[in-house]
Amino acid sequence: MQRIGLTGGIAAGKSVAARRLAGHGAVVVDHDLLAREAVAPRSAGLASVVEAFGTEVLDGEGALDRPALARVVFADPEARARLDAIVHPVVRRLAGEREAAAATAHPGAVVVHDIPLLVETGQADRFHVVVVVHAPAVLRVERLVRLRGMSRDDAEARVAAQARDEERLAAADVVLDGTGGDADLERQVDDLWERLAAERAAEEAGEHA
Repeated sequence: MQRIGLTGGIAAGKSVAARRLAGHGAVVVDHDLLAREAVAPRSAGLASVVEAFGTEVLDGEGALDRPALARVVFADPEARARLDAIVHPVVRRLAGEREAAAATAHPGAVVVHDIPLLVETGQADRFHVVVVVHAPAVLRVERLVRLRGMSRDDAEARVAAQARDEERLAAADVVLDGTGGDADLERQVDDLWERLAAERAAEEAGEHA
């Protein structure tokens, strides 16, 4: 099994890369989705979030009000750390379960862990290859404003809450350029997949030599 860590700043193009890798047959473990599962209604995770931040982070149905929580944690590093301490251990457990299931189904699987905060959470050394989709912070802010309708202040806060570009690039084994369009990024993913396939084939040949 080949384990890949995929990351990138918000609005860099990481989701495009993840979809393309899945299209090639990789098993993509989306840690954002797992984070949602970790605080699903009636979960222990959600109960812990309410205990830490109060009922004002719930909507009228008793589910997590994500925009309300975001307003709290993105403005306060200590609050964000409290949230991370609740959610991240659950996400890692769920991710381990997904990976184990993939390995059981196909021992030669390529498992891609799509982790927005891979660098921030100190997970770079857990993978055979760390792939970073990179676009400069200023461009990502512009995309959040133009494509997602965020205010500039909110967009800048989201970008500032993540690792600096230099930190993310320092952790990368492979850097994909996310400054262009989707098609350009997909071509880079295709090339990466071919290289990874060649590495797997070489390893298998070495094992049988």
